[in-house]
Amino acid sequence: MAAATDKNNMERFDVVSDVADHYFILPNQDSEGLSRVGSDVYKKIMREWKILARSLPDSIYVRVYEKRIDLLRAVIVGAAGTPYHDGLFFFDMAFPPDYPASPPDVHYRSYGYAINPNLYSDGHVCLSLINTWLGRKHERWEPARSTVLQLLLSIQALVLNEKPFFNDVWSEFFPLGRFFLIDRSQAYNEVVFALNCRTMLCQLRHPPRNFQTFVVAHFRDRARAILSACDDYANGRARVGNYGEAGEGWKSKVRVSAKLRETLVMLYPQLFEAFVLNGAFLGCDEERLRMEKRDGLCKSNVTRRKYRVIMGKVFGRIKSIYNSTFKTSHKS
Repeated sequence: MAAATDKNNMERFDVVSDVADHYFILPNQDSEGLSRVGSDVYKKIMREWKILARSLPDSIYVRVYEKRIDLLRAVIVGAAGTPYHDGLFFFDMAFPPDYPASPPDVHYRSYGYAINPNLYSDGHVCLSLINTWLGRKHERWEPARSTVLQLLLSIQALVLNEKPFFNDVWSEFFPLGRFFLIDRSQAYNEVVFALNCRTMLCQLRHPPRNFQTFVVAHFRDRARAILSACDDYANGRARVGNYGEAGEGWKSKVRVSAKLRETLVMLYPQLFEAFVLNGAFLGCDEERLRMEKRDGLCKSNVTRRKYRVIMGKVFGRIKSIYNSTFKTSHKS
């Protein structure tokens, strides 16, 4: 079952043996019926394997298990143009005993962060295609037609999208409300990107099994772009999700919230140190980025903080003079 490989020679589809940290390993210990060669469920799962091995896009990687064919793990690389860019999003799946009559169970490896209205902090995935959300009939699981590949592509396109704020339930009933909530959507993107960065840190410290090499290679490759995006977003050179693939943000200044800036000022050095430990930079690059970390985000933040302190003192002095003048005139 040959599968395509990426530029780091990582196979997009592979059969592995280590299943120890899979989310569904305990609830589905009895998988004899699914593993019995010749059974209908076994044949269907083998067809799923063939589809995945042949048709996975560049941004999705899958690992299946030789002794637990009822389990599967996938990772989706966050797409450019979204607040999920350069992130890794892992999903554990389990085929039910009556598959494909019922859809797979799906768990998002959240590390405790709710990065999307459809992806909860406890790992629950809310999606019509797996019957965990209402949806129209054509959006729900169809045993004769639906596949795991379709499910992964749906998560990539419909969940990890450029405006996840509008994934929430109200958007389906009040679609015209989008026009009046663009600012709320952008603010949500800022929160999502910060959580994306926090998730990266967790993955570097505790990468899921069978993807350790992949996680290392991915963040070595994307470390510079991630740090540059943090810098551009914090300094108003690009809106979250609009960082250029060429490594340059927008030339014009955009409004950046104080909360996002403070969060990225805190996360930037943590990401930098994690990338250094991950072997992302050569010696000269590391020293240059250390200087950027010290003189860029942090220095600018100190300047802004000093400005706020000075202006606070000025306004305090004006207020004091005003109160004194008011009291004098009132007495006279």
